[in-house]
Amino acid sequence: MQHSLVSAIAAAVLATTGLAHAQNYPTKPITIIVPASPGGAIDLLARLIGQKMGESFGQPVTVDNKAGATGIIGSDFVAKATPDGYTLALVASSHAINPSMVKKLPFDTVKGFEPVALTHVVPLVLVTTPALPVKSLKELVAYGKAHPGELSFASSGSGGAPHFSGELFKSMAGIDMAHIPYKGSTLAHPDLISGRTSLMFDTVAAVNVQIKANRVQALAVTTTKRSSILPDVPTMAEAGMPGFDTSTWGGLLAPAGTPKATVAKLNTEVNRILALPDVRKTLQDAGIEPGGGTPQQFGDFIQSEMLKWAKVAKGANIQPE
Repeated sequence: MQHSLVSAIAAAVLATTGLAHAQNYPTKPITIIVPASPGGAIDLLARLIGQKMGESFGQPVTVDNKAGATGIIGSDFVAKATPDGYTLALVASSHAINPSMVKKLPFDTVKGFEPVALTHVVPLVLVTTPALPVKSLKELVAYGKAHPGELSFASSGSGGAPHFSGELFKSMAGIDMAHIPYKGSTLAHPDLISGRTSLMFDTVAAVNVQIKANRVQALAVTTTKRSSILPDVPTMAEAGMPGFDTSTWGGLLAPAGTPKATVAKLNTEVNRILALPDVRKTLQDAGIEPGGGTPQQFGDFIQSEMLKWAKVAKGANIQPE
């Protein structure tokens, strides 16, 4: 009896300490690791969220860019950090693609983290070179079938959503195209504009300048809804390819074992920030759709993305290295 009473008290004390930790959290600065170089969507989100979170939490939030290996280096740093809510990661969609590209990851993509919230979605847009005599998605597919092996698609690099969107397009359209990876999407634009490459899937945010200047032609956006900054461009489904749904996205993760109450507090805060009118405007002006939702929804979303991209990788015969 004595022993079980002591155990019960110990358990109660532990539970209260966890709760007290979350109620007092944060009591020191928070670091958001961005596993990419500055300037992209996840970097913008981390800085926006960090600033607003710092103001409401009364603790400084710093953003630390740890780029390399399609996000693996920065994510691994967070997976191995103390699970106390003071080191977080704002990962991109490559987080769900990496298991299909890399044989041995230094962490478990699902079990190594606590999902906090989906922060944003960036629609991709299928753009073609003006040198190509097509005006629609259907014409592009017809051209690809009539000229086998002549088309090539550029991407921002192997293993990202833009690359995998191209592979998915190839398999759904039943056409043969060569993949030409670049080190970042803006480096691919000159070759696309001049016609050295035929087409690419790029984020609306990155390629909108070229679309507006008529240097490339936008045929379709890859999400199920149209993009708020390209309202006249149809979705892939509307343009004749139902079932095509891809995007780059981002979301906040904490190390596995972070107290549930701390995760809940962070989730509430992120949802509050994403609903602010000035934040929504900043994001939408950049071609980024605000996210939100529960930790559970974000966790389920990551797993569904992993399954989808694993299927694309298998279909495209991409072997993990």
